[in-house]
Amino acid sequence: MAEVWAVYVMISPDLDKRKGVPFLYSKILEYEGITEYKLDSNDLKILLCEQRAAPVVAFMVVYRVGSRNEAVGHTGATHLLEHMLFKGTPTYNKRRGTQIAAVLQKHGAVFNADTWLDRTRYFEMLPSDQLELAVHLEADRMRNSFIADEDRQLEMTVVRNEMERGENDPGRILDERIWAAAFREHPYHHPTIGWRTDVEGMPTARLKEFYDTYYHPNNATAIVVGDFDSNEALELIARHFGPIPPSPHQIPPMYTVEPPQQGEIRFVLRRAGQLGLVEMAWHIPEATHSDSGALAVLDHILSAGVTSRLYQGLVETQLSVDVGAQAYQFTDPGLFTIDLTLAPGIDHAAAEKAVIEVIERLKTEPVSEKELQKARNLITTQMIFLRDSPFGVVNVLGESEAVSDWKLYADLPRMVTAVTAEDVLRVVNTYFDDDNRTVGYFIPKEEQS
Repeated sequence: MAEVWAVYVMISPDLDKRKGVPFLYSKILEYEGITEYKLDSNDLKILLCEQRAAPVVAFMVVYRVGSRNEAVGHTGATHLLEHMLFKGTPTYNKRRGTQIAAVLQKHGAVFNADTWLDRTRYFEMLPSDQLELAVHLEADRMRNSFIADEDRQLEMTVVRNEMERGENDPGRILDERIWAAAFREHPYHHPTIGWRTDVEGMPTARLKEFYDTYYHPNNATAIVVGDFDSNEALELIARHFGPIPPSPHQIPPMYTVEPPQQGEIRFVLRRAGQLGLVEMAWHIPEATHSDSGALAVLDHILSAGVTSRLYQGLVETQLSVDVGAQAYQFTDPGLFTIDLTLAPGIDHAAAEKAVIEVIERLKTEPVSEKELQKARNLITTQMIFLRDSPFGVVNVLGESEAVSDWKLYADLPRMVTAVTAEDVLRVVNTYFDDDNRTVGYFIPKEEQS
């Protein structure tokens, strides 16, 4: 049963005119040095992780909304809205000389926001005695942000410039096309930045509707990591977020399910460029699936370091100059991708054949214990490094919250340690099937003089 704590707080006049209203929060769980609470007034989820190594604190608010929640006509809405939330509120704005960026920079904060498939997040890392500034700012822009048409027009051009920079990167465009080809129905089909004409034509009213649909405390998690006192942090969060009511409506569920792929998908992309590229992708399950640990180990076996299978099979043989693999696991089933940059003069089909040979060998020969332990050690070491800084911890907690729950972060080392050679053999044979594969070639095209 959850513990209930009472906090009697004075509400900031910028957020609410009432005085001395009690806000209750419940202690839900304490696990691996992280404590979860819930604000009873609006179901805001709170995660606290004290780290006293340095006098800094990281604060993040993660909203469970990303490009996964968009559809044709308003792709890119989540990302464009993220930009809009830096344009100010009645409290933080240019007219008053209290722009969000200026106020945070004045207090030595490092800050930003980003959007991905399953989430949008806003974060600050700043001196410990400035935690209230971050908490107040994020509470304020949760419901009080300006969503003005003149700001939308300005930020649309910023996003469009971001798109144009990305269009000059053949690898980014090839990856975008891989996801668009592999997902026919699910919204992982479209890129987080959106399709160009959607971003250019999206009305401000549509962005405001998106804001009013998803930006509520019961669709968010507030995370504090670093040098702070838990009781004081809870009081700050209760004081500033407690008066905000929960969403007046149910947060719309995303119910589209991608059907199984029924045959290999292939395409060729021809654009200006220097070197050929090959990218291959296979559908894999969601982050909470029991195969997640084995897939994480597999991507390290394939591409982590110069002794990895793909490096030895393609770079050392001079078929490619670079190769990588990644298990992308999200709220819904994602993709396992392998991408390579061809060495000059190498045929795309020859390089693809070499990749398939590496995969087929893994289907029949269990990996050695030494190779398996190396992959486990790499993942565990990466997690240890991340835990050394408040921002590292707040970052991975936020990602875990986005795809499932923060305990995924806490449990990952144990999940990885438990992976066996038989598990790796099983996932390769389960998911790396010809009919589950999407292949894209980037072929450089000579520019017309």
